[in-house]
Amino acid sequence: MRTQHLIWDWNGTLLDDLALCLGIINYMLEERELPALSQENYLEAFDFPVQDYYRRIGFDFRREPFEAVSDQFIQAYEAGRPDCQLMDGAREALDHFARLGLSQSVLSASRRIYLRKAVQEYGIEGYFSAVEGLEDHHAAGKLALARDFLESVPLGPEQMTLVGDTTHDGEIASQLGLNCLLIPNGHHSRERLEKTGHPVLSSLRELPGHLP
Repeated sequence: MRTQHLIWDWNGTLLDDLALCLGIINYMLEERELPALSQENYLEAFDFPVQDYYRRIGFDFRREPFEAVSDQFIQAYEAGRPDCQLMDGAREALDHFARLGLSQSVLSASRRIYLRKAVQEYGIEGYFSAVEGLEDHHAAGKLALARDFLESVPLGPEQMTLVGDTTHDGEIASQLGLNCLLIPNGHHSRERLEKTGHPVLSSLRELPGHLP
């Protein structure tokens, strides 16, 4: 097995939070008398940086600052997040790769303080050598974070595999030379993920048989 270290995305990959995010954004759209999103439309619209995504679905940052919109979303998200479950097969995958001796980490565009609290609350912090997120909750993207993280790991990028649920994960893997496996159970559709050129699996339960 070439892979010696797994880099996990969090939202939509290890954590099943699609329904929560869709519910919050539709509440916010309704407040502003903007059209609601179907799940299909959400999976096509969501992207990084999230400021562009908000603008694309109708938010007008000439009328209200992006930071206020972002703050409203994250307050509702953090209130609802404890009711979310880990993705089907997540614990089993983490345990499987730990037993094989692979090191694992979490790399997320979430705010670091919230991310580490969540990982601890789900009781899985012991699987990870690092849990890294951003300094704020405005989700601009995580390319710089990933680049810094790779410099701290004594392995080549070809020895690491990134597991994620968005095209952003695929773009990061391509730019940094990482292996990548994408799972279409989170915030992007299978069709969008397949356009990245990276392998797309059906669920986390398929990972053991496809790890590079």
